[in-house]
Amino acid sequence: MGWLVQHWVAVVLFAGYTTLLIFHARTGLKASDTMGEYFVGGRRFGGAVIGISFFATFASTNSYIGHAGKGYTYGAPWLVFAVLIVMATWLSWRLVGPRLRYFTSALESVTVPDFLAVRFASPSLRALTGLVVAFSSLLYLIAIFKGAGNLFQVFLGIPYTSAVGVTLVIVMAYTSVGGFHSVVRTDVVQGILMVVGSVLIFGFVTHAAGGIVSITTLFDRPDTEHLFSLNAELPFAVLFGIAMAGSLKLLVDPRQLSRYYGLKNASGLRAGIWIAVVGILLIQFSLFPVGLYARMLLEGISDTDLVVPMLVNDANVFPTFVADFLVVAITAAAMSSMDSVLLVAGSVLSRDVVGSFRKVAGSEGVRWSRWGIVGVALTAALIALNPPGDIVEITIFSGSLYAVCFVPTVIL
Repeated sequence: MGWLVQHWVAVVLFAGYTTLLIFHARTGLKASDTMGEYFVGGRRFGGAVIGISFFATFASTNSYIGHAGKGYTYGAPWLVFAVLIVMATWLSWRLVGPRLRYFTSALESVTVPDFLAVRFASPSLRALTGLVVAFSSLLYLIAIFKGAGNLFQVFLGIPYTSAVGVTLVIVMAYTSVGGFHSVVRTDVVQGILMVVGSVLIFGFVTHAAGGIVSITTLFDRPDTEHLFSLNAELPFAVLFGIAMAGSLKLLVDPRQLSRYYGLKNASGLRAGIWIAVVGILLIQFSLFPVGLYARMLLEGISDTDLVVPMLVNDANVFPTFVADFLVVAITAAAMSSMDSVLLVAGSVLSRDVVGSFRKVAGSEGVRWSRWGIVGVALTAALIALNPPGDIVEITIFSGSLYAVCFVPTVIL
């Protein structure tokens, strides 16, 4: 009871957030009676909505917990990753979005494997790429479950296993029920929470560390001066390669590309590009420096995925009501990516993998997709109980698979 009294703001915000999820799930359920509605929302969303959904989908706990914490170890060169992410977002909307929206609309394609199979006239390619997407999606989900689990574990003081279970139930329920409609509409609210949350994290962490310019004190400390050299913790060439692998996926990741499928017309691209780029820029450049400033607030951190959860739970850094809001904002970040990844995984499993061997259409296809979402979510949550790496490692590996497999086929 004492925890509920202390964190009443979090309780109220979570109640409102959950109510919103239920509302959008019900709205999406009513609209998602066909595969086109369930997977791409009937292609009738405007550019502003899709722009917000684009950056909200990308900026998950991978950004808020994974990337934000990595600066603690990798130092200033880690900011190169943020620069490449912003550049890749712009390139995606300028180079990939216009062509993909036009061709997928003309071909009535609703998934990336479906589009590639038609483009290259190869039915077998459809099932193969569907398996690649499903596997890469599974990896990404494992990382996001880990991030949300770490957050709830520290903030709620519950076992990591229970924290992963809470995340699983919430995201699996509203994604499987509402489809693309509920995912995109919820992304709008989640995107706003995420932008505000990232700015608050940067502001309060830098204030607690002694101000923005306090970072210069790290230059003179023997244990931190190396963080400002080009080869801080990794050879810069290796770090740049990691950053390239993690940012190139913005050009070909099916969960990002599916946003273009939902645009109602080409004019939406002109509005969406600036919203997506500005949103990504604000979030990434607010979060990536956090690990560096955490060097002045936390000592002896071996698992950088715990940097942000520990800061949020520190009353000397964040007032209780701000910490409560941030937990909801970071939860929104996790959900905004997980729902999109689950929807993509469910759609390719039903339409492209199962659909390559038996015809599935209409309500049957939607039903197969919902079961696919449940299966992928359960599998990812179970593996996340003993994850094969940290958040950034897993997500970069997932993104690298997309880049290797789809950059030549989607862009060229």
